[in-house]
Amino acid sequence: MIRTIAITNDNKIHIDIPIEDLVRTKDCWYWIDFDQPTKEEVVKLRNPLMFHPLAIEDCLHTLQRPKLDYYEDHTFFVFHSLNPKTLEKKEVDLFLADNYLVTFHEHSSMEINEVWKRVKQAANPSILGPANVLYHILDKIVDNYFPLVYEIEDILNDLDENSSQQTMESLLDSLFDTRHDLLSLRHTVSPMRDLVYRMINSQRIIEQITPIEYFSDIHDHLLKLTEMVEANRELTTDIRDSYLSLNSHETNRVMKVLTVITTIFMPLTFIAGIYGMNFVFMPELNWKYGYYATLTLMLFIGFGMFLWFWKKGWFK
Repeated sequence: MIRTIAITNDNKIHIDIPIEDLVRTKDCWYWIDFDQPTKEEVVKLRNPLMFHPLAIEDCLHTLQRPKLDYYEDHTFFVFHSLNPKTLEKKEVDLFLADNYLVTFHEHSSMEINEVWKRVKQAANPSILGPANVLYHILDKIVDNYFPLVYEIEDILNDLDENSSQQTMESLLDSLFDTRHDLLSLRHTVSPMRDLVYRMINSQRIIEQITPIEYFSDIHDHLLKLTEMVEANRELTTDIRDSYLSLNSHETNRVMKVLTVITTIFMPLTFIAGIYGMNFVFMPELNWKYGYYATLTLMLFIGFGMFLWFWKKGWFK
């Protein structure tokens, strides 16, 4: 689907004007949105819009890294939005010039739909422009990163407290899934941060995206997101190390108890082994009280070793 919106010099909004008419007009700026376009609609990027073949190729071969390319009469951008449920990256391509903005996306974009609605219902269209729309789209994309990071922080807090009393294996599985989500976020946020930094420091487009303070604010948001993602990744490492240390400690405690029990039974097994050899000439076998004496000795040795280990604190 292709949709268009144009704002004329006399501050009027026109919807769904054919692309061919928009290209020829000189008394307005316009926004063309290629929303999940068909193959026939994609051809319009080449004619009548006349975009560079490399930029068109980047639109059709997803996922490109977030980037900024300069062409003779326009600038090409690649942004990444995120699916809030799966954290899957989705590419949003933009062509920016002085009198137009063209967006291209092969998926339904919540951010573009929100900005489209805002432009369409604008009470004072004169304050809008291609760079202003670009700012709002980019701002929406970046703002939608924050709920994902906050959600992961809540998950990490639950894992740290283990209020649901999950098993160690279940906790570690959840923790590694969360680390994977954080890695996906980092692979999206960091390139977007570098892209916006390049935008606000580029002399070639600085006049197009004036006032630059708005884009600097987006860069600040991306810096904050980067710090939050890195801090959460460090937290997952700390939680993982704590779980592994706790698991190791629990294993050592169990092994210590088992070792103590085995050590207590070693002399008892030794005594039982001696009198279980069934040699003919064993004087103790003919003793009337030999059985009771041996049991008493074994009980005394076992109880004595138990008390000794207890005083050592090995059962605590």
